[in-house]
Amino acid sequence: MLKCISVDYDSVYVIFTVTAAASQHREVFVPAVIGIVSLWWTFGSGTRLDVGSNSAPTLTVLPPSSEELSSTTTATLTCLANKGFPSDWTMSWKVDGTNKNQETSSRVLEKDGLYSWSSTLTLTGQEWTKAGEVTCEAQQKSQNPVTKTLRKADCSG
Repeated sequence: MLKCISVDYDSVYVIFTVTAAASQHREVFVPAVIGIVSLWWTFGSGTRLDVGSNSAPTLTVLPPSSEELSSTTTATLTCLANKGFPSDWTMSWKVDGTNKNQETSSRVLEKDGLYSWSSTLTLTGQEWTKAGEVTCEAQQKSQNPVTKTLRKADCSG
């Protein structure tokens, strides 16, 4: 059994009590990790406390594929959000300045402690044909919004 009994950040050590058997107890001093990007604790039946440095995600907007445009009457765009923290960023889309509904995937916690996710926007073929630009925006209450705009004029085909 491993139980954390004390965290002493002043001396940069975490103290654990290790119980191997009912009567054997031993304190172990482990150097704390310096430069943690994010860390979390889970309490009770799943309440999660995220602790870490705020990080704005990098956004990438992927246009509809030429195959999709030639074979269907819809155009699906994807916005990839990579390496954001914390996990409560919200996504929104605008087409030529007008808000549009979208679907957002669940967040994936990466090994580096940051989150990645995606959002998709499906337009009719007519909406895509008329669109001049499409903007994906990520917002989080304590940070500045991040936007990425795809200008149709910059797309080939």
